[in-house]
Amino acid sequence: MVFPFVPPRVERMWMKNTHIELDMLFVDAAGRISKITRRAQPLRLNTISSDAPVSAVVELRDGEAARLTLSVGDLVSWTGAAAGR
Repeated sequence: MVFPFVPPRVERMWMKNTHIELDMLFVDAAGRISKITRRAQPLRLNTISSDAPVSAVVELRDGEAARLTLSVGDLVSWTGAAAGR
């Protein structure tokens, strides 16, 4: 799932109603991964912050960031409704 933000902002996510572990990619305005949170724990109320302004958060199934060998600084893109915002 992609959550786009215009304009970019420091974003805080949580896992309150999510029943599976997720990897979260925080994507800056240049389209680069600025932070990766791996295996965010389900049903938690603690906030997971981007720490810096981001233009999107991409949620992946747990372990996908490692499987795809994603790292901070990698360029990401997507197509669809969220891409035009």
